[in-house]
Amino acid sequence: ARLARSTYYYQLKQLDGVDKDKEIKTEIQGIDNEHKGNYGYRRIHLELRNRGFVVNHKKVQRLMRILGLTARIRRKRKYSSYQGEIGKKAENLIQRQFEASRPMEK
Repeated sequence: ARLARSTYYYQLKQLDGVDKDKEIKTEIQGIDNEHKGNYGYRRIHLELRNRGFVVNHKKVQRLMRILGLTARIRRKRKYSSYQGEIGKKAENLIQRQFEASRPMEK
């Protein structure tokens, strides 16, 4: 494939460059391991701020995606501890007789 000379040298320079996010990446992985994958990017961002890192939440989200880290989603559980009869049924006062002989009878 044909490639511009400038593109070739630009990519070569990118490969040799130092990873400026290396420290943040290791810290993110440490926080994720510490909390067993329960923290998402919002909580990890707050934890990084508490540890003295100044970093945007979008950058944390992007780095987590690169590292392949995802938070475990908590599923909602259905409440199933009902015992006996649930609630009270209202008395059937009308007895399904909706016709009245005069107004305000029922």
